[in-house]
Amino acid sequence: MLTLTDAASRKLAEVLAQQSEHGKSYLGLRVSAMSGCCSGPQYGMSLAESTADGDWIGEVGGVKLLVDAESAPLLEGTRIDYIETERGAGFTIENPNAARETGAGGGCACGRGGCGGH
Repeated sequence: MLTLTDAASRKLAEVLAQQSEHGKSYLGLRVSAMSGCCSGPQYGMSLAESTADGDWIGEVGGVKLLVDAESAPLLEGTRIDYIETERGAGFTIENPNAARETGAGGGCACGRGGCGGH
């Protein structure tokens, strides 16, 4: 389903440990996706306090990952990385299945009154 790079799993383990030091208990990382329009899927990540019915649950590098049933097909094969550059640091999501749709026959309504009326 999902993979984490070593950098991402180390950073997530660090974040979870910091939260634990502050008295907060999280099960792991919840990753979600919603089908988007022209820009492809929209992703979300949050610390998960519990599981939900139908969740896919995996563990990578000692970090639990949770994905809801609706997001699972959109996230198949997705890779999460953590990068640090001079401009900042953060998680990146690489989804080999995410295809950008175009307004010309791709089913996207952008430019035709869809996607928020652009």
